[in-house]
Amino acid sequence: MVSQDFIRQLEGYGLTTAKILYRMPDHPGLLQTYIWQEYDLAPRFPVLRDFLRFWKRELEGPLHSVTVAHARLIGPTEFRAIEGELTLH
Repeated sequence: MVSQDFIRQLEGYGLTTAKILYRMPDHPGLLQTYIWQEYDLAPRFPVLRDFLRFWKRELEGPLHSVTVAHARLIGPTEFRAIEGELTLH
């Protein structure tokens, strides 16, 4: 069985990391860091945008800033299908 993460990489998704700074609800002068990581499509980042919409709608800590890093781990030129398999004993 092939992992979902591998299939997503073949579809063009890359590992995306977001460093999210947000204000503490009880102490708005303090910033807290949250690290988010998921496979997403650059440059629009629909998965990250959905997460940030959820954050704004459901969580009390207002966002201060979001820094994004993205890496495509498997590209179309790096992967090729094989037509056969040779098993050696």
